[in-house]
Amino acid sequence: MIPAMDLHLLRSSTGFSAIRFFPRYPSPSHLRSRLFIVRSNLPFPNEKAKYHRELEAAVEAVERACRLCVDVQRSLFSVEGRIMEKKDQTPVTVADFGVQALISLELSKSFPSIPLVAEEDSGFLRSNNLVDPVISAVSDQMSFNMKSLSHDDVLEAIDRGGKNAFAMGTKPATYWILDPIDGTRGFVKGSQALYVVGLSLVVEGEIVLGVMGCPNWVVDATYKSITHAQSYRNSSPGLGIIMVAHVGCGTWKKRLKNMLHSSTKISSDWTRCFVDGFCLVSDARFCIPESQTWESLPLSVLYKARIDDDNVGDKEICLLSAFCGSLCKYLMVASGRASVFILRVRSEKLIKVWDHAVGMICVHEAGGKVTDWKGRELDLAADKVERRIIYPEGGILVTNGKIHNEILEMISSISSAV
Repeated sequence: MIPAMDLHLLRSSTGFSAIRFFPRYPSPSHLRSRLFIVRSNLPFPNEKAKYHRELEAAVEAVERACRLCVDVQRSLFSVEGRIMEKKDQTPVTVADFGVQALISLELSKSFPSIPLVAEEDSGFLRSNNLVDPVISAVSDQMSFNMKSLSHDDVLEAIDRGGKNAFAMGTKPATYWILDPIDGTRGFVKGSQALYVVGLSLVVEGEIVLGVMGCPNWVVDATYKSITHAQSYRNSSPGLGIIMVAHVGCGTWKKRLKNMLHSSTKISSDWTRCFVDGFCLVSDARFCIPESQTWESLPLSVLYKARIDDDNVGDKEICLLSAFCGSLCKYLMVASGRASVFILRVRSEKLIKVWDHAVGMICVHEAGGKVTDWKGRELDLAADKVERRIIYPEGGILVTNGKIHNEILEMISSISSAV
């Protein structure tokens, strides 16, 4: 008998099988790249994953969406008019709408009865005459042939996830949640900032699976800071991952396929993801929203922030450089590259469910924890009709789990003293 270990037999559709030992507790970060490797369409046997069909479809759709993003991004800075502005001044491109249309079409092919909750609707697209370039982008990446993809096909696919598409009602429901591009400001910067395509499935109020694709993620984990990581360019063969999580099956990642359109051989192995092992707040690596400052957060009373520096002194913490979007930060925590993501809720800003849902299951299945600042789990059904808004009290705290309660106590103590 081997204590503190679980034995699983992993099989793939290609006939590969291997025995791997999974520790019940996170392994040291320097060992993670060497362990828990399997070759399969999914990183675990189908019989372990109740929603394996949905997860396989989600992985395929997100991979295609990531290729769409890369293709659009390449032409973004040379084609006039491709970068637009929505009413809230957030940059939006053909890729946002293309990803939503593509994923909507792909999912409706296999799961037509499952509704979609997503960020965009077609009103902006119609008024800015962007339907044709979206059709072109989507047509290039679809997994099935349509003789001709019409304007109505694309607009209806986008609006399938729009605000007025479906009323959930007050009972538990099953639905997809999609953020077509989380971190659009990063997307329009090219290779200088991360962005994520995020898709999750909710069944009876529980997030049961999630997929995040990050086309410009640096796979080489030897760098020590986000600033260093972003010095890479999209021509690097180490860029691009897809991360998946299924309830009870852990969080896993692998290289994105065919991101570079080159002959470079890319490993298709899945590797298990774990949160980091830091047990002291002073040792932890923090992420915060790019729209907020460290000084606006409660912990600034106790710790000063040092940007991307290993030489953190007494009463200081390491604050990773700003990079765009919430899901990138969840990805950082789930992969063990950051310890904490902390966000303060501002009264004037609504918290959208697609900015958090897929990240929540990836962090949970990697061994971490996500709550509001009162320690309560985020309620996806708080918006009882549309399921588009969540209402965390105070803010959102995402951690490796080990220092979660200590940070909550700090926040509570500081808030009550103010």
